Amino acid sequence: MHNKKIKGRDFQGEGTQGDNTDIEDKINAAMDNIIEEEAPEEEQPVRRKSKSARPGPVIYVPMDDLDEEMQVPTGRPRRKLKFKGLRIMGLLVLMLIVVAGCAYGAATYYFSDRFFEGTWINGVNCSFKTPYEVEQLLAKNVENYSIEISSRNLAPQTIQGSQIDYQYVSSGEVLALLKQQKPYEWIKGYYEQKNYTVSEKSAYNKTLLQEQVKSLDCAKEENQTAPENAYVAFQDNQFVIVPETEGSKLDIKAAYRILDDAVAQSATSVDFSNSPEAYVSADVTQDDPALQSALEACNNYTRASITYTFGDQTVTLDGNTIKDWLQFDEKGQLIYDDNSFQQHIADYVAQLAATYDTVGTEREFYTTSGRTVYVSSSIYGWKIDQAAEAAELSQEIQSGAQTTRQPVYAQTANSYGVNDLGSTYIEVDLSNQHMYYYQDGAMIFDSDFVSGNMSYADRQTHAGIFTLYYKKSPDVLRGTQKPDGTYEYEQEVQYWMPFDGGIGFHDAPWRDGFGGDIYLTSGSHGCINLPPDSAAALYSIIQYNVPIVCFY
Repeated sequence: MHNKKIKGRDFQGEGTQGDNTDIEDKINAAMDNIIEEEAPEEEQPVRRKSKSARPGPVIYVPMDDLDEEMQVPTGRPRRKLKFKGLRIMGLLVLMLIVVAGCAYGAATYYFSDRFFEGTWINGVNCSFKTPYEVEQLLAKNVENYSIEISSRNLAPQTIQGSQIDYQYVSSGEVLALLKQQKPYEWIKGYYEQKNYTVSEKSAYNKTLLQEQVKSLDCAKEENQTAPENAYVAFQDNQFVIVPETEGSKLDIKAAYRILDDAVAQSATSVDFSNSPEAYVSADVTQDDPALQSALEACNNYTRASITYTFGDQTVTLDGNTIKDWLQFDEKGQLIYDDNSFQQHIADYVAQLAATYDTVGTEREFYTTSGRTVYVSSSIYGWKIDQAAEAAELSQEIQSGAQTTRQPVYAQTANSYGVNDLGSTYIEVDLSNQHMYYYQDGAMIFDSDFVSGNMSYADRQTHAGIFTLYYKKSPDVLRGTQKPDGTYEYEQEVQYWMPFDGGIGFHDAPWRDGFGGDIYLTSGSHGCINLPPDSAAALYSIIQYNVPIVCFY
């Protein structure tokens, strides 16, 4: 094709230089395409000489002529166009493969130090994060760490991590997880989730933790209740073991060890109540062998039941009383102190004697003459033999005997009760100088008499209650022996019945009269002088142990 020279006027004055440059570039591009298409396959397209970038004068060309010049010849082969399209498509696919490969490689490289999508560690989403970033997230959990401490009978308390310098310490497990990850498998993270658990190690100031333990309410003195040992107690007529009590006295060292272990494991709560070793425990528990032995020994003692009879009244000694005679140490173990135990027995018998002995007690007595008098005696009445009774009682307790009996008496009376004279007794009315003998409530004898001379204090007949020593017929009564070996008096009698030392009933045939006021000035040396017939009658009926009641 030949270039035509187009005549025309200069177009510079009509438009801008930029617009002229655009038109010129379009024309040149069209010409290059025409030349390339018309050239043979084996020939290389002729390249136009590059134009200068310097803007030049633009010559106006009519559009009709330009269109004619730019006509593209028809009739080029279709095969060439199809081949070119395939080549372009191949290039595009290749480019896509290269780009995809580069992207996959870049992602693989990216995940060489980061966790895949869908990675969770200790409940934290760690997708696309480096081990360091994950460690920082885990460390945030530690920043708010606290532990709640529960104890016996007190409200829970909390120790904050900041109070003990609680800090996160990497265990290396996070980095180890990353090393197990294969970077080229990063695409799996988009369709499968991984959950991991690693230990969250921490560090804290143990000295500060010790101080926190000491400041807890459960460690304060006012909140400390010491435990109580198990012990033997008497309940429902038998000894049983009362279990020990826990108390709330904290063992500071043990409590610290428990809390230290909990904090080291990042526990958020700890209950000392669930750890008996956190508290001071009782020295003696209900399973203690020595306590079991003491229980058996105590029950052996308290199986005994001795019921004493005092007429219509009864008194029972059983475990309810015996239990108080046993001694135990601070651990609840029985103290075998026989002296103490025997003393308790002696004291018990003495109390029985004080309650039921009538010897030496004053009695209200209703006389035949209708008077009421009060008499006492150190001779007549009930009297427990305390030594003999204590010995028998001790043996019965140790053998666990169960019996009903009377006490061992040193002497007895006619009947039980306050008025132990009964219905058989001898009444000697010293004021009326007359005596009566009652048997089973019926009077079987009475007589006047003469008693001791009231003019002499040492000859007055004693008031009181007595019993017959013996009776003798005949006998010689003698007074006080003189220095020369003779007696103040010597008097033979036929019937002698002493009851109060040297004083007794006897016949007095030398007297002319009995009764009345004779005793005031001409009484005896203290004896009860009876008419011979009366003395003989009394001698024949008087019995031992019959109370002789003398009164004024």
